[in-house]
Amino acid sequence: MRIVIAEDSAVVRAGLAEILADRGHEVAAAVGNAGDLLAAVAEHQPDAAVVDVRMPPGYTDEGLRAAIAIRRHHPATGVLVFSQYIETRYAADLLGAAPGGGAAGVGYLLKDRVADVGEFIEALSRVAAGGTALDPEVVTQLLGASRRTDGLGSLTARERDVLALMAEGRSNSAIAGILVISERAVEKHVSNIFSKLGLAPSDADHRRVLAVLRYLET
Repeated sequence: MRIVIAEDSAVVRAGLAEILADRGHEVAAAVGNAGDLLAAVAEHQPDAAVVDVRMPPGYTDEGLRAAIAIRRHHPATGVLVFSQYIETRYAADLLGAAPGGGAAGVGYLLKDRVADVGEFIEALSRVAAGGTALDPEVVTQLLGASRRTDGLGSLTARERDVLALMAEGRSNSAIAGILVISERAVEKHVSNIFSKLGLAPSDADHRRVLAVLRYLET
């Protein structure tokens, strides 16, 4: 993969670059602010960008807003937000910012919850390939922000559990294993979820995730 890193901490930035280079990936640029991030993506057209949320000059949401701009203007570049913070105000915008409103090629991981380097690399590879990588806590907060809607309010507790795992990108078999239920039960829950949310059901996991994230955006 060819990767651009945007992280205001020089130590973290250098560490990420070293980790990725050691595993054979090309770090095209490693920058410390949102403006340089946008310039680097435009210049190098990377497979993926790893972006922190809070960067200079304001240390609020500059990185996340830059990530949204990348999704809109460089849809071929996967975007993995890697931060200590969840910004629900912009997270849904990030997930739906690509042309067509899809959630392909996007991730949001929390630094403190990534268990090991392999997990991070796997998530980044999935995002670069057009997949999705969402921390369960990010999904939970997005669901909470949207819970006032009639559709989510009509879901059972088990259906909400399944929906959260779907939004993480889990397959039916993976959901069944995590919740210790049969795969047929998962299929029934998925069908109910899409019916209640007014979304057309699909057997394709990727399309399910897109539909769920489009709904969370509203």
